[in-house]
Amino acid sequence: MPSAPHYGLLLLLLIAEVSSNPLLRTSSIVGECEQVRAAPTNMASFRTVYAFAREMHPKTEKADIQYGTAGFRTKASKLGYVMYRMGLLAVLRARYKKAVIGVMITASHNPEPDNGVKLVDPHGEMLEQSWEKWATKFANVGDDQLEDVIKEIVNEFNIDMTNRVEIFIGKDTRPSSPSLAKSLMDGVLALSGKPVDFGIVTTPQLHYFVTCKNTRHAYGVPTEVGYYIKLVTAFKKLRGEEYNKGNYKNLIFYDGANGVGSKKIKIFQEQLGECLNVRHFNDAGIGTGKLNFMCGADYVKSTQSFPTGVPVEKNRRCASVDGDADRIVYYYVDDEENFHLMDGDRIATLIASYLKELLQKTGIDLNLGLIQTAYANGASTEYITKQLKVPVACVSTGVKHLHHKALEYDIGVYFEANGHGTVVFSQAAKDKLKEALKSEDKSETEKKAIERFLTLIDVINETVGDAISDMLLVETILHDKGWDVKDWEAAYTDLPNKLVKVVVEDRNVITTTNAERICTSPNGLQDEINSLVAKYSKGRSFVRPSGTEDIVRVYAEAATKEDTDRLAAEVAKKVYDMAGGTGPAPVIPQ
Repeated sequence: MPSAPHYGLLLLLLIAEVSSNPLLRTSSIVGECEQVRAAPTNMASFRTVYAFAREMHPKTEKADIQYGTAGFRTKASKLGYVMYRMGLLAVLRARYKKAVIGVMITASHNPEPDNGVKLVDPHGEMLEQSWEKWATKFANVGDDQLEDVIKEIVNEFNIDMTNRVEIFIGKDTRPSSPSLAKSLMDGVLALSGKPVDFGIVTTPQLHYFVTCKNTRHAYGVPTEVGYYIKLVTAFKKLRGEEYNKGNYKNLIFYDGANGVGSKKIKIFQEQLGECLNVRHFNDAGIGTGKLNFMCGADYVKSTQSFPTGVPVEKNRRCASVDGDADRIVYYYVDDEENFHLMDGDRIATLIASYLKELLQKTGIDLNLGLIQTAYANGASTEYITKQLKVPVACVSTGVKHLHHKALEYDIGVYFEANGHGTVVFSQAAKDKLKEALKSEDKSETEKKAIERFLTLIDVINETVGDAISDMLLVETILHDKGWDVKDWEAAYTDLPNKLVKVVVEDRNVITTTNAERICTSPNGLQDEINSLVAKYSKGRSFVRPSGTEDIVRVYAEAATKEDTDRLAAEVAKKVYDMAGGTGPAPVIPQ
């Protein structure tokens, strides 16, 4: 539990939740749909769904929108009717799963005028892939077809429409989020669901709330207070009384991207006290027009430079999160003012190596694996497989693919290079650790390692990538090792790499296989890529279409920066020529 000086803030938080959170109140949300909400849904009431859509949330866009890895994401002005329909779908999904479903309103690292929505399944995972087609269908049919689509999905899955279900809703700090949340709630109420509005929260917090509720609090208490207490209590226990250790200094610069992560880190800092000194920047908050602008994890990763607003101090450990706080990257500048990035690959290798060392100390045999995408730096993959000797699996881009694969291991570490990732533990692994802690066959040294391992699990938000939870985990490991950021980086040397975008008329002309590493169409493009890659030492390149816009992403790496830049440009030019490029053609360096 938190120390005495911090009970005041927790009490205020709890009072705020009791005042504003429908989970803790007996009164319900009221509005235009109150009469619909009051009674179980039947087929006749679907006409009300259509009428309400036509009158208050009519479909305003002719172009289709597609539910992708990040859900729906576009200009906020185009999403009103989409939100209403996702409220309908969330209720249907909740009734089918007989569980709470979450809906998060966010566009993550996108600019402030954008927004988006994604559904959260019962155990905190992304929406099941087979239901993505239903989300796309719901978003794109005409208003007069909504009733038929609802009947279609009810009949196909034999959904009991009399069950009362709760839909947990969260939103980021964008000015458009409150009005979009209202549209979403209208959709929930239209099918007699109960919207539970958590207000402004990080995406990982909403995933956590959903998991807690559906596990009947076995994973934790489904409130912000419960979230803070679980993570901070475990972190403090691991840190102990020695805040500085070896080369590790108890100070980190934190870039909140002017988003929800900047609001929540202040609460964490209050609870952490002196055990971790977080100096936070870019915390301007709502309505400033600066969300993700020249700051945040995506900016740092893509530009390989310091974000605006963060002071540049040599060898100072810095971290940036994105707009909804599910990504994190570390970085610093050295004595010569050279920029160094510690991205998701670096975070993953640090965690995997530490877990392997700690696991060996427990004397327990558990299966540990690391999951990457094609974007992972080749040097990190070589280090993991040859030095750490940890199995590596490569999957398609998208957290849902990494998370699913990670579940195949007792301990699955997964991170995208962009800094989105976490660690998942099987229930069998947790049970094995708890049983071993009680065993008389284990030495005191082994039991101490087991106890540390179990405490470490509570620092980790297993439900989804969580920037703040990941930061606490990294800080725990660096502190325990007595490492500064330079010690961390010394494990291996990244290959120079570059990511470029090619605008095309239709991104669907590009298709891939083998975890997106091989291009299957247009015909002949992969052969051209192979020929280009063969010219460069340690060359590697692949292309993949964006999930949300008509661009093709080109990734390249090679032994030198010059070779990398040229390889990326040459592959981009081939994509432009063979896949219907538009606008200015890529320029190949001389």
